[in-house]
Amino acid sequence: MKFKKLSKPSTIGLLLIIGFIITDQLSKWVILEYMFRPALNAEPLGLIAWFQDSIRLPLISFEVTSFFNLTMVWNEGVSFGLFQSGNPWPLIILSLVICSVFTGWLTKTKIWRESIPLSMIIGGALGNVIDRFHFGAVADFLDFHLFGAHYPAFNIADSLISVGIVILIVNSLFFSSDKKED
Repeated sequence: MKFKKLSKPSTIGLLLIIGFIITDQLSKWVILEYMFRPALNAEPLGLIAWFQDSIRLPLISFEVTSFFNLTMVWNEGVSFGLFQSGNPWPLIILSLVICSVFTGWLTKTKIWRESIPLSMIIGGALGNVIDRFHFGAVADFLDFHLFGAHYPAFNIADSLISVGIVILIVNSLFFSSDKKED
């Protein structure tokens, strides 16, 4: 069996995925265990114990500023709480299929402006897949509101996915994909 050598952007992209997953999961652990759990008069769990415990914390919210709260929300659907089903498996399978397609694209790219947003999308999606395995839903907690408008709660993984998609769209609209950037 012959293995194709990956380009530098592809290799760094695959490493970035790991970093994005770790960042997402650590942010969720810190917020859930060191912000929310103590407010419920419970002792925070260590990282290993947290991964072994799949009990969902109840709705709880802290006002941080006049336009931002930390609010515990369990999202059983896709982005913005759409398609709530109560069964995580269809979304886990769909996410893994999409990640597989994007990983195939990532391993073929030689262009940095493709590898970084692809890594963001894959890392964010896999971070949310871990939540679905762990809790049966995604832990969302970043809660913005302004002038009576309330944006749905989200997390770092959601941000990575959204920003990655925007970058890919901008790249496809304004940059030629013919150029090699190695």
